[in-house]
Amino acid sequence: MAQDLAHKRPYLFGSLIAGISFPATWLFLPIEGGLYAILWKMAAVGLLVPFALRRHHEGEFILLAIMLGFYTLGDGLIELSMVAGALAFAVGHLVAMLIYFRHRRVSPVFSQKLLAVTIFVATPIIAFVLPPTQDEGIQVAAYSVILAAMAAMAWNSNFPRYRVGLGAILFVISDLLIFAELGPLAGTTITGIAIWYLYYLGVLMIAVGVAQTLVKRGHFADGEERD
Repeated sequence: MAQDLAHKRPYLFGSLIAGISFPATWLFLPIEGGLYAILWKMAAVGLLVPFALRRHHEGEFILLAIMLGFYTLGDGLIELSMVAGALAFAVGHLVAMLIYFRHRRVSPVFSQKLLAVTIFVATPIIAFVLPPTQDEGIQVAAYSVILAAMAAMAWNSNFPRYRVGLGAILFVISDLLIFAELGPLAGTTITGIAIWYLYYLGVLMIAVGVAQTLVKRGHFADGEERD
């Protein structure tokens, strides 16, 4: 199976190898100032960019690649500056929101709307109370408004909810754990592992879910469907 995946989806296979193995670098490559560790980290999501563009180089696939590109940039920048990393991720979320808006669900049921609203409202509130200081709480809450809007729109998009929607929720949980590391979960090793795998799995589910759905539907730059 691994050989088949490596042959048919080499970039996806490379992403999986980098994403699954990245926490092992903490044992022998210092992340702070460790260029190799940062590049290894960036490769996990970075290899999903050519995966998104491998067969299609227009329309929604370009937007998906741009989104993943900013997430990759955020993965690197956040090791140097939390603010710079957050800005890159925020841009990625805005591009994701554009994709979800263009593929919004026409008539979501009440329970779906309610969960989307809950995600949007609860995420910034939880983020605000996690850091130890009010100033930090305001900063992470401001970022979390964009994060929450992305996840809520993913859940209410017409992409597969238990791939794209759930992937976005995993992204939210990962970021909330990052904020918790500033306060109640400071200094816990297991949290860092959970943060990485929740984040990577979330982005992987979004990327694969969106790409496969677009291919099935035949959506391209002009918005028309093709065989």
